Amino acid sequence: MYRRSQFAQQKIEMPFGVELDPENRWVKLAKLMPWEKIEELYARNFSAKGQEALPARLAFAALYIQSRLSLTDEETVNQIRENPSMQYFCGNEIYTPAKPFDSSLLVHFRKRLTSEMIKEITAEAAAKLPL
Repeated sequence: MYRRSQFAQQKIEMPFGVELDPENRWVKLAKLMPWEKIEELYARNFSAKGQEALPARLAFAALYIQSRLSLTDEETVNQIRENPSMQYFCGNEIYTPAKPFDSSLLVHFRKRLTSEMIKEITAEAAAKLPL
């Protein structure tokens, strides 16, 4: 089962009043990604029954981070857990030091968002970049 997400994220709450750098690559990428399209592609994989899936933004962002940085499944989870900017990219509204998901879920994410889909989405985001 899948519930569609909202896309109104503007910032992430972090301890000690720290704010993310707007020039951070993950913050910039978050503003370029076609999250609605990602949501639509991801939602097609689910029926109305079953356990509720994690958000499309988290699934896509984790796969994108993994691919961009050439990480293992376990290291992808660790990098997201340790990095507030990556958590922002993944759609978190509050920073948390907890694991965002078990690394075994990346297998399921890859089944639902194929490498071809990720290339298409990335190309669409790249088209938004100023020349």
